[in-house]
Amino acid sequence: MSTAGPAVVLLEPEIPGNTGNIIRLCANAGAALHLVRPLGFSLEDRLLKRAGLDYHEYVRVQVHDDLQAARTALGERRWIAFSAHGTGTHADWDYRPDDVLLFGPETRGLPPATREDAAACLRIPMQPDVRSLNLSNAAAIVLFEAWRQQAFAPDWRRG
Repeated sequence: MSTAGPAVVLLEPEIPGNTGNIIRLCANAGAALHLVRPLGFSLEDRLLKRAGLDYHEYVRVQVHDDLQAARTALGERRWIAFSAHGTGTHADWDYRPDDVLLFGPETRGLPPATREDAAACLRIPMQPDVRSLNLSNAAAIVLFEAWRQQAFAPDWRRG
């Protein structure tokens, strides 16, 4: 088993409050966070800091110039994309402790080529008459399902 630990990747995140919430989420669940430029905010944004509270010190956040740079930094790991266009559900997937969980921009989601390049593209079930979940909520649902499958092991987070 790899000791890399789980990673959440946000492709071109746009809303500082969502990213701040995901910083806090990753700190609590033991995942590394990778942000792929362009970012829709500054890392000094007060809303980002406010949403992340004092959890910034508990999570490793890396910023990458593009998706290829993030892939290089994360090495040979399994990338799982999340999209309303996914073919399976997040709850039916067998997660590994070192999976990379990829989420797209809030207003556009993941591009088709990015979804197709992943090991799987999964969706979170929702009512048919709604468009999407909030990004930080979606990340929380998926990350906690992945961690639940690891029996909430406290040492799964070596990333």
